[in-house]
Amino acid sequence: MGLWQTLTGRTKPKPADLSDVFALPGAGLSLEAGLDLRPTGDASICYRLAGGPAGREVEQDVVALLRADPKAPEVSLSVDEFGYTWLLVDDRPEDPSDLTDVSTALHAVTTGLEAAGYGSGLLCAVVPFVDPSGRRVALVYLYKQATFYPFAPLAGGPGGRSRDELLELQVRDLLARELPFEQDPSRWLAVWGAPGL
Repeated sequence: MGLWQTLTGRTKPKPADLSDVFALPGAGLSLEAGLDLRPTGDASICYRLAGGPAGREVEQDVVALLRADPKAPEVSLSVDEFGYTWLLVDDRPEDPSDLTDVSTALHAVTTGLEAAGYGSGLLCAVVPFVDPSGRRVALVYLYKQATFYPFAPLAGGPGGRSRDELLELQVRDLLARELPFEQDPSRWLAVWGAPGL
């Protein structure tokens, strides 16, 4: 930490370690074995690009890159109620427990946006899982913290927006040795309306 950072109490955010997403296939197997949670085959990245033609061009280039590979998952874009863009990666593999294609697509999108100078606009990546009873949980990767956390929305909760905190803690405890987890639960932000959840 530099002198100015010490004096102001500010630190630089930890850079995202893009290799973290390649730990998802192993984590998926652990979730299936430990909690009967299976990947849905979807994943999404939330970001905010600079407005104007340059931002749209980068976005189109990244989507075109993903769509160019006939074996790549389907991708689509949506904008949420807060104005953030979600790029949904929809993969229906022969083996739904295999997150390899999803991990590769997440890495490609992230790398493309960073290479174009939009790394600071990356907010999070979301990889949802579901169990046979319909309970859902997502592993959320925070780019600025380079950490994961679980988010488990409850269907039919008060006001339609409540969380299954017990499930979130079970996921964290199960995967704590496999993924870099966010240690501060106050940073486990709700990602209501994330595609795939």
